[in-house]
Order: sequence, then C-alpha cells, then structure tokens
Amino acid sequence: MTDPQARDDSARLADGEVKLTFPDGAKRSFDAGVTGREIAEGISKSLSKKAVAVTLDGKLADLSQAIEDDAAIEIVTRDDPRSLELIRHDAAHVMAEAVQELWPGTQVTIGPVIENGFYYDFFRNEPFTTDDLPRIEEKMREIINRDAPFTCEVKDRNEVRSIFEKMGEAFKVELVDAIPEDQQIKLYHQGDWFDLCRGPHMASTGQIGDAFKLMRVAGAYWRGDARNPMLTRIYGTAWHNKAELDAYLHQLEEAEKRDHRRLGREMDLFHFQEEGPGTVFWHPKGWTLFQELTAYMRRRLRGDYDEVNAPQVIDKSLWETSGHWQWFRENMFMARPAGEEAESEDERTYAIKPMNCPGHLLIFKHGLKSYRDLPLRMAEFGTVHRFEPSGALHGLMRVRAFTHNDAHIFCTEEQMAQACLKINDLILSTYADFDFDHITVKLSTRPEHRVGSDEAWDRAEAIMERVLKQIEERSGGRISTGINPGEGAFYGPKFEYVLRDAIGRDWQCGTTQVDFNLPERFGAFFIDADGEKKVPVMIHRAICGSMERFLGILIENYAGHFPLWLAPIQVVVTTITSDADGYAEEVNRKLWAAGLRSELDLRNEKINYKVREHSLAKVPVILVCGKREAEEGTVNVRRLGSKEQQSLKLDDAVAALTGEATPPDLARTAKAASAA
Repeated sequence: MTDPQARDDSARLADGEVKLTFPDGAKRSFDAGVTGREIAEGISKSLSKKAVAVTLDGKLADLSQAIEDDAAIEIVTRDDPRSLELIRHDAAHVMAEAVQELWPGTQVTIGPVIENGFYYDFFRNEPFTTDDLPRIEEKMREIINRDAPFTCEVKDRNEVRSIFEKMGEAFKVELVDAIPEDQQIKLYHQGDWFDLCRGPHMASTGQIGDAFKLMRVAGAYWRGDARNPMLTRIYGTAWHNKAELDAYLHQLEEAEKRDHRRLGREMDLFHFQEEGPGTVFWHPKGWTLFQELTAYMRRRLRGDYDEVNAPQVIDKSLWETSGHWQWFRENMFMARPAGEEAESEDERTYAIKPMNCPGHLLIFKHGLKSYRDLPLRMAEFGTVHRFEPSGALHGLMRVRAFTHNDAHIFCTEEQMAQACLKINDLILSTYADFDFDHITVKLSTRPEHRVGSDEAWDRAEAIMERVLKQIEERSGGRISTGINPGEGAFYGPKFEYVLRDAIGRDWQCGTTQVDFNLPERFGAFFIDADGEKKVPVMIHRAICGSMERFLGILIENYAGHFPLWLAPIQVVVTTITSDADGYAEEVNRKLWAAGLRSELDLRNEKINYKVREHSLAKVPVILVCGKREAEEGTVNVRRLGSKEQQSLKLDDAVAALTGEATPPDLARTAKAASAA
C-alpha cells in the first residue's frame, strides 16, 4: 500500500480517521473524507484508470463519495460483474438526455435498471415508435463520446422541487412531493443534463462503452394506474462488451424461435382463450405430452411415496390456520354456493386451493401416527388455482390453474437432513433425464414477514446449511450452490433448484422447504418411542413445480425436438404412392403393437410435401413406404433435422425404435435387472 494518506496499522486511530479493510484482509487508516478514487490512485495508476466504483461493506458507491466511516472496501473495475448494473444505470441516464436533446419539451419520469437492461418512461404528446430508436441510439453514442463526468449534488427538497417546477417537469415534481420536506435529495449531473437519482454512477459517460442497444417501445401508465397519463417506455440493454451484447441478442433470437407458444401452435399442443384466462386448453397431442411427463414422475415416486388427493374447495378456516389467509389471500380464488337459496342455507366462505400442503396435513392427522411410520411421504398431482394479474400471464409459464407435482415428507428432526439429501438425489436425477446438466442449488433464508419462533428458524437454517454443503460435496463440483438471503417461504427456509437450458437461460423449478411451523399450527403429532406426542417436521418438495410450466421449459429447451420417449407422436408412416397403402397400414399396426405412438398418412400428396409438414410438426421419425419397400419388407427412415435416410428391415426398425423410445427410468431399471 503506497497511499501517503495511509497510517500504520498499529497506530491508534485519531479523530477524523477511518479504518478500511481490503479484500486481502489488510487494514489501513485514512483521513476521513478520503474518496475511492484517491485510494485507487494510491494503489496504482493502472487501477485508477480501470476503476468505476467502490463497494463499502458490500454496497456500491461512487468513486467520488467521501468515506466517513470504517468499512470493508473493494475497488470495482469496469470488467467486474458488479459494474454491469452501473453500466445499465448510466446508459438509462444517457438515453434520457438523448431523448430530451432530440425532442425538447419531453418530460422524463423514472428509469430503473431491470434484468438484462434498463428502461425509461417519457411523457410526450406524440408517443415514440420503434422508428425513433436508431436516432436515439446515435445521439446516445454522441453523448458517451463526450465523456462527461457524473457528479453528485445534494440539495434541499424544496429547492429541488422549485428547479423541476421551473423546468416544466411535472412528473419529477410529483416524485419530489412524495419525499419528506426535511430530507435532502441527490441530483446527478452529466454535463448540463441532470436527474433525480440515489446513485451510484460510474466516473463518466465514456465508461458506458458501445455495447448497448435500444430494444423496443411500449405504453405504460404513470405509476401503473390507468387513471393516470399514458407514457412511452423505451427499453434498452447494455453489456460489458460487444461479445456479451451479441451473445444476448443471439439468445433472444433463439428464444423467439423456441417460444413455447409459437411451437404449441405449430405442433398443435394447446391454446389459450379469453373465456378461460390463464388456463390451458390441451389438445390431444399436448395432453399426451402432459400424460407422458406425469407417468414418468409417477414411476419415479413408486414404492417411496404414497399418492393422495385432497379436495379442491375447502372452508377458509383451513387457510386461516395455515396462515395463507393472512399472507397469500390476494392470490386466492373464493367460492360460495350459487343462488340466493343456497347462500341462505350455507353462509360459509370457501377457497379454491392454491396449494396442496394443508390438505396433506389433514390426511396426516387422520389416524394415529407412530415414530415407526416416519418418514411418511405423500405426493399429489393436484390442480391448484392462484390469481395472477392478466398482464402477468404468459403462456404455460405463468397461469392461473396448474398441476402442482409436489409432495410432503413428515419426519423427525433427526431424519430431516437425510430426507433432504434423498430429495436432492431425486431432483437431480430427474433433471438429468431431461438433459439438464447445469444446476444451481440456493438456500433461501428467513423473510421479513414469517411465522414461527426465531429459535425454530435458527435450527432449520443450520440443518439446511449443513445439507447444502453436503450437496455440493457429493456432486463433485458439478452443482453450484449459493444463498438467497430473505427469500424463504413465510413458514420455513428452502432450497431452490435452478436449471440452465440449452440457450443459457436459468429457470427456478424444484424446491425443498423445511417447515417447523405448519404441523404445529394444525396440531399434527406422532407418538415417539418414549410414548410422548411430538410435532413432526414437514418438508414441502416439488420437482417440476408446475407441470405446465415445466412442459413450457421443456418445449423451449428442446425447441420442440423432443427425445423419442417423450414426443407426443413418435413416428409417422407415410407413402410415396397409393400402391403402398396396404403395406403402410401393416407397418403402423406393428408400431402400435410395439407400444409406439404412430400415425398413418395416406394422403394423395407429394412425399416432399408430407415430409416437410411432419417436420414442421416436429415428428421425430418418418417412415416412408413405397412400392419397393413393400416388396422388400423394409422402411425408409428419416430423422427430424437430418437429411440422411436409412433403409431398414421392418422388424429391425421397429425393434430399434422401441428401444430408443424406452423412457430413461425404465431403461435404467432394465439395465440393472440385466446386470443382476
């Protein structure tokens, strides 16, 4: 450390000094008011050129911010992952400046950083269109090239209000009015342009770079209220470099091709319509896909879980006991008997279940349970309903009615860790069967609003932390782990399983949630070995989460090219000429007899037309039969996505396809039996 302001570590701190701890553990003392920029310059000139911000006790701060308190400090350079939020934040400010330079009189409102980018909302009599985006981008590059420094100015609230009022920025005035009068406000300047902002920002506009792109425009009501003025929202994305930007744009292009809603139409799997908002209308092929997934999951649970089914409609008192009425009511659908007469006979209020766990607790309580019965595992493929705002609905990914493939394990506290590890093995092996090999397991800890004592949460989190370490060790480094502070369920901590798909997107699917609270709230107990009543631990477990959402993820991950065992139609048998119709029917019968899902296409169309049509529908295998194949007892095999063709004897083709169409769990069982 060469900074002349640094003091010897052993020296006693005097008034007006701060002690800063560096990433390597070294502690140095500085005059109070020292800035991150001065500290970076004291370390090395090259570091000061690369620096864009600092962290103080883990929180990002401007390089120019005066440091007045002891803290752990780290210099953040532009290539640091943490700088990406700053790049996007600064890009949003530059976009707002560009818009106001190009269209004076436009009012700016808010412009936050969002996942993968940023946006800003503008008020203008004539809304912006996508045709305006190239012009705004060009002006943004001009502003970035000016390399104007970002500077922070702190002013009294009333003074700031007066400034924006004189500028005609009515929306900014409204924002300022919501701030207490005695509170000071930060303004961030970049050259002559400025805006309200908490910060932090990088040192100058030039550090944003040129790896950004404006993506689209949309309408948005001020403060999200339809009674307020309509604004134009401009979305953009920004990255560290062009390679990252290009990769993201390629991912978006791939995502559009793989969009499960588009593929659902092309493959004739399902549809949505206004009469049933947020609910899926499954077509025959889509329902076959759903049932194949369900059958696979049932086989994975066989012999270990007992499948149960709880009622759809239950008195609200159950949900009051569980706590959902307090914490989840706005997401629940209510139900009452129809008609005036019915209401007079039954004034009770019912809820359509948003989850299965309270019903499983009632099943557990029915009949006396002994410690010898534990762990007891209940699974249900239960349809649940949750209210989602219409604007949040998104195909299979976000619905109002879905099948929750969850389960609940009732066990002792001593059995809990082993139960969680067993669940982990089931979840990971399931994901592997669907070709997901990049998995992250995160422990979500206690949220601010929760039920149960801190002591119970302490015990649960301590056990989960030990299990998380074991998960990482057992995976041999194949599984990443992490912590999500404050993201646990209101009744207990949980593991969240995040899988990465073929184009690099992350999806949170499986969960393992430890619950010391609900069994106690419901008065559930078992008789322990000492003859005393004990409250069981309840573990909530989901693998796919929503079956509908998991299918949406699978459709996009495979881009509709399902493995043969999962494909709704596995084989299409079609003919070149009508001379082979009889033989094609024989081929189709053999395929069905072997358990394959096949269809027959004897239409009087050209073979290339039929092959193209079935390829668009993503049928994995097409068996073409002509006069020659009929005479020789062969079939011409064409694979989806391949131009190659293969001629096989019919029996050989059926045997090969039957083996390939065996689900992975059954293939493992057969292999193990053969080895034994």
